[in-house]
Amino acid sequence: MMSKFKEWWIRDKRYVTLIKAALLALLPLLCAMARCAVQGGSIGQVYLPGSQWNDELFYYKQVEGIITYGYPQGFFGFNESHALKLSFAAWSPVLVFPWVLWGLMLGWNLMSPVICNIVLLTLACFFFVWLVKPTWKQLGIMALLFCLYTPFSRYMLSAMPEIICFSMLILFYGAAVNYVERERGYKLALLFVMAGVMTLMRPYLLLFLLLPGYFWVRKRGWKGAAGSAAVTAAVLVIYWSIKHYLGAEYFAPLFFTDWVEAFFQGGLLEGLRFTLGKLYYMGKSFGAYTLQGIRGGMASGAYFAGYLAMLGVLTAQSIKDWKRKENKGRLAIQLHMIFSFVAMLFALLLMYKLTEGSKHLLTFMAAGIFILALMDTRYYKKAVFMGAVFAYLYIYMAVDPMDYQVPFTTQERVEQVKAWEEIFREELELSLEGGIPCFENVVIWVFSDTDSTGARNTDWQLLYALPEGFGISCCMPDYIKENLDMLQSRYLAVLSGGEIDAMCAEAGYREIGRDASLVVYERIRSSQQPRTD
Repeated sequence: MMSKFKEWWIRDKRYVTLIKAALLALLPLLCAMARCAVQGGSIGQVYLPGSQWNDELFYYKQVEGIITYGYPQGFFGFNESHALKLSFAAWSPVLVFPWVLWGLMLGWNLMSPVICNIVLLTLACFFFVWLVKPTWKQLGIMALLFCLYTPFSRYMLSAMPEIICFSMLILFYGAAVNYVERERGYKLALLFVMAGVMTLMRPYLLLFLLLPGYFWVRKRGWKGAAGSAAVTAAVLVIYWSIKHYLGAEYFAPLFFTDWVEAFFQGGLLEGLRFTLGKLYYMGKSFGAYTLQGIRGGMASGAYFAGYLAMLGVLTAQSIKDWKRKENKGRLAIQLHMIFSFVAMLFALLLMYKLTEGSKHLLTFMAAGIFILALMDTRYYKKAVFMGAVFAYLYIYMAVDPMDYQVPFTTQERVEQVKAWEEIFREELELSLEGGIPCFENVVIWVFSDTDSTGARNTDWQLLYALPEGFGISCCMPDYIKENLDMLQSRYLAVLSGGEIDAMCAEAGYREIGRDASLVVYERIRSSQQPRTD
């Protein structure tokens, strides 16, 4: 056994591949350290309650509830919506399963998602190199583009799950390249499993079930087609079940399907007219945002510009590879990536809000870097071009602190969070009896309100101080004003000195804590039955 391993190790020069894999695996940590140093801090000073990205609060507290109790004991939702089963928000809980595993093994605190993100991307880099065995030139291109693509470092230093998606897709393509070099049934099965899990995380990642499906059809003909269809159908049923039973209703639809409805309501021609019209008008907005990203650094526009640039480079090189008719397996992978880029672009235009949907393009670009580096080019023109695009868009023009600034600790914010932790520990009561999850364990986060200075967002970052297990319902101020006497949730966190603050006091709600920016109330109890809709 040892002799065969030694022969394989020497014959395939695996010791060289190991060195290459270790070198690339250093980049996530080094880039994260450099990002922090440039902004005047260190990884240890990253502080989630200082972030302006409010999705992080939901992800972090849901994972905390899963680790502590199996699932949050209070509902996560919007305007007091909640899932049919259990207590998750609008997004699939599958999306954060690596964080849950990390927390179960190593514990969960404010630094856990950051450290886990760095480790996940480190492993993705290592295993990608191990699987594909790139040349030194290809490794250098990967390293260069990795360092210049700063969304890697920004999202590592956050509690957003983008790095989980980045890492999964990078590993997926590494496994795909490995499969075409030496086809084995277990490798194909692994590709299906990875693509299936990614689909359960985010539905548009269904696109990546097509690649193993193509491989299976090419190998087994109609049997492969039938098997691929069955796997895809099973994944879609599971996703629908997760979304239907475990997803809370969002403020607005997460996906717009009006273009699909147009076909059913008006027929084929009306559907085509509506769809083409929507593509035209959304395309104009897409172009305007792209120009704003290039000229002024608008983050969503910068993502659009980088996405189009990478799509152009991938397409140009794949056309050359097609003409040479070499390495058809890798060409299939390149063509699949181009198809996925184009399909996601159409999905963005037809089904998403452009600014909010822009971050979903980052996952495609992250994987595209690794595929681009593997393309067989004589010169470095494409790598230099993409490197220049990344440097301009994501370093030179990365001026908006909301999108690019890493959140570090400040004495004021740390003291605020500690003060609220003490208040919540003394005043909040987590119910663990009866029907769990329940609204007795929910704190309403009133998104914004109006005070003497005008409209202001609530200082929601202080809700990181909530005890484990509590749910959070993000509610718009109009919803609270209209339903103040009918609220289901037991606690309300509102802007201190705002209109809703005054309404709660007038209604006799019990104040359990207050500072200059936030006040938390416990709703009055009465014989009136709460709404159940």
